[in-house]
Amino acid sequence: MHVRVWAPAAREVTVVVTARGTDTAREVPLAFEEGGYFAGLVDARVGDTYRFRLDQSDRLLPDPASRFQPSGPHGPSEIIDAAAFRWTDHAWTGVRPVGQVIYELHVGTFTTAGTYATAAEQLPALAAVGITVIELMPLAEFEGRFGWGYDGVDLFAPSHLYGRPDDLRRFVDRAHGLGIGVILDVVYNHLGPVGNYLRQFSPSYFSRRYENEWGDALNFDDEDAGPVRDLFIANAAYWIDEFHVDGLRLDATQQIFDATDDHLVGAVTRAARAAAPGRSVYVVAENEPQQTRLVRPAAEGGYGVDALWNDDFHHAATVAMSGRGEAYYSDTTGSAQELIACAKYGYLFQGQHYHWQRRPRGSYGLDLPPHCFVTYLQNHDQVANSARGLRGHQLTSPAQWRAMTALWLLMPGTPMLFQGQEFSASAPFLYFADFDEALNTAVRRGRSEFLQQFPSVADFEQRGRIAEPSSPDTFRRSAIDHAERDAHAESYALHVDLLRLRREIQALQQPQRGGCDGTVLTPDALALRLFDGEPRAHRLVVTNLGSRFERPSVADPLVAPPDGLRWTLRWSSEHPAYGGGGTPDIWKAGTWCVPGRITLLFELSAGAGEPTPTVRRRTA
Repeated sequence: MHVRVWAPAAREVTVVVTARGTDTAREVPLAFEEGGYFAGLVDARVGDTYRFRLDQSDRLLPDPASRFQPSGPHGPSEIIDAAAFRWTDHAWTGVRPVGQVIYELHVGTFTTAGTYATAAEQLPALAAVGITVIELMPLAEFEGRFGWGYDGVDLFAPSHLYGRPDDLRRFVDRAHGLGIGVILDVVYNHLGPVGNYLRQFSPSYFSRRYENEWGDALNFDDEDAGPVRDLFIANAAYWIDEFHVDGLRLDATQQIFDATDDHLVGAVTRAARAAAPGRSVYVVAENEPQQTRLVRPAAEGGYGVDALWNDDFHHAATVAMSGRGEAYYSDTTGSAQELIACAKYGYLFQGQHYHWQRRPRGSYGLDLPPHCFVTYLQNHDQVANSARGLRGHQLTSPAQWRAMTALWLLMPGTPMLFQGQEFSASAPFLYFADFDEALNTAVRRGRSEFLQQFPSVADFEQRGRIAEPSSPDTFRRSAIDHAERDAHAESYALHVDLLRLRREIQALQQPQRGGCDGTVLTPDALALRLFDGEPRAHRLVVTNLGSRFERPSVADPLVAPPDGLRWTLRWSSEHPAYGGGGTPDIWKAGTWCVPGRITLLFELSAGAGEPTPTVRRRTA
């Protein structure tokens, strides 16, 4: 085995190897190389474990590029042979950026067992509902018995809590066999507070130039940044190459500080693509300030990412359903006009003033195609950033939830569901993290301070109703029960049917800029017209999130059918199969009569004008 480690802070480095199944350890000195590296050949086999000793210290350290930590982040690293796995996905061509439906999944709570193996058992059901891409929350080894994964410390080691590396490979291989891509959430903006030994190898891993929200900023542009950049860029390629994942979701890219001409986001994106010759690699970024340059090509000064998370849509939709506009929801009203703007343009804030932050938010993106924006009604952050971690369907009425779900899945963009959303999972998704007592206290305090921006949460705090992040019960309560797929069959049918409709509509499968327009019918109601090729293929989506309304006419050509055709109701969110109360005649006596809390899909059929209109002639 060839060993190489960057440790410029050390004068000498040895590797301590323990043979598999024994307590016998042997120590091998490594030779110094230019640039602060130490390297050498070591007689070791797959399954053996090893650690590094720096400057004859009594403390042994895991490999910064460990492929597996069988005992967690403080234990020895295990030698893994990635080439031994027998893949069956040779015909798989990857994930293209258009026409996808994403499913965010946390391995530890996706099943009660919380393993790669049990997660793989649910893949056929995800394929059946219409999921095309799974987004795995971070897997890099982290401290504790449970956690979200955003406190990873061993970037190359998939968490031992969920199984062995080959179990993850089996999960990906099985997904590909079912036609589902897999992308991995990676955290390149900070490292976890416990189990991070990089500073012992070199203080240059971290930067003093920048303030980071979650600890020390990583050094991508200061002195000795080269090897740090190399490690993270190699990590991006590693997951694509050795685990066949189809891309990455880059966490909180606004906290990846890099003033060089080659920003790390662009560099890791290129590396990920280069690691999969012949396969399409899909890269999504989270970016709180909504900087659209991330999805622009390098020739335009961009970073080449495929898509961005769109919090603006989530906020507008949530306010529309719940009526609550606290904290970072306060700049959206949930109006019909906002929802139309999201459908047409992606971000609502593209450089104008954002009152919550007292500064401009976002950047120009009116020219971007719809697939560049990942939309969602819930994700891990937004569910957990509440008093009780409740799902969206638990915060509004069933009819309102059905109507909004239908609008969301029948509008352009790249939709993302959060685990269990397809069957209205009853389990909350709470914030959980497991550290020592002192750090648990700090985490609890930090969580409390974060939630204080929501005035309504104060009552929960005063009554001691906020879940304890370090409690095993908090973690267990967040696990979803897949038996609810049958128990909540109406919700499941809603998602299956909507995703099937989405696959049938070219304007949603291959969305183009300008392929959707909308009109406000009332402050709470809207109509979207999907321009699906030639006029005969157009669709009309009508959503009313308020009370019933009647309109004798709508003075907007977007609702007019082409000559010789008429709008015919194809689908309703109030169908009894979804738990609805049925859909009355929408054009009763020639008047638009739209019930409250409903979404309707119309397609064109032969016949003139709107169905059975009452003709009123002008009298002399």
